[in-house]
Amino acid sequence: MTSELNSYDLFFEFIETYMPSGFKEIDERDPLMLQLEEMMENNDQFFYIADLMQLKILYTSKRTNKMIGVPPEELDFSYFMESTHPDDIHRLNIARARVVKKAQEVFIAEEGMAFLSTNMRILDAYGKYSNFLLQNYLFYSTIPRKTVFYVKVHTNIKWNKFNKRSFHYYFGSDLSLFRYPNKAILKIGTVFSHREFEIIMMVESGISTEEIARKLFLSIYTVETHRRNILLKSKCPNFHSLILDLKERGLL
Repeated sequence: MTSELNSYDLFFEFIETYMPSGFKEIDERDPLMLQLEEMMENNDQFFYIADLMQLKILYTSKRTNKMIGVPPEELDFSYFMESTHPDDIHRLNIARARVVKKAQEVFIAEEGMAFLSTNMRILDAYGKYSNFLLQNYLFYSTIPRKTVFYVKVHTNIKWNKFNKRSFHYYFGSDLSLFRYPNKAILKIGTVFSHREFEIIMMVESGISTEEIARKLFLSIYTVETHRRNILLKSKCPNFHSLILDLKERGLL
């Protein structure tokens, strides 16, 4: 893939061009928009921009029909709750809560930005779950009014094979990660498998090793092995420290 397609400079040009109108007067014949749509086509992506204070999608690019089977004008926030894989819903809710909380903080401070990047399995246009990278860039603006705008880029990353069903996660302010992903970027995040993360959530809820084994139809020895491996991977001395760390990162 060329460096032009890797770069997201077009998104920043899009923001600068259409923010004064509140993203309400977007000309799809504009050469900039044609370039963006070409990039979306080549990268197997679509994006939307929303006002997080109004919780309203303002504009959606054209490829939603091709990628998830939804016309751009019909896409809303509720779609992703309905189409995300059941095993990923918990992480989706955490990510949403983290984005909304940060947006409120940025709005109150009247300055700032944040970037959240993670992957979820979402139903594609063929009714099958496909791995999508969700890149969420939010920023404060006083133009044309005080609010927090939100650009969300969806990239089909079925080409990336996640090890042991692990997933990518980043939350912070490093916008160098706001670009077309490579395998190095997708390795950023939790090192836990879904089974390990399931056990972490149960421990956080106060469930004993014996009860975890019963609920997951595992032996107590297997659960204890998972718990040891979790601490080795996390490099935390105990589960209390691990849970505090995951909560600070918005993963619990």
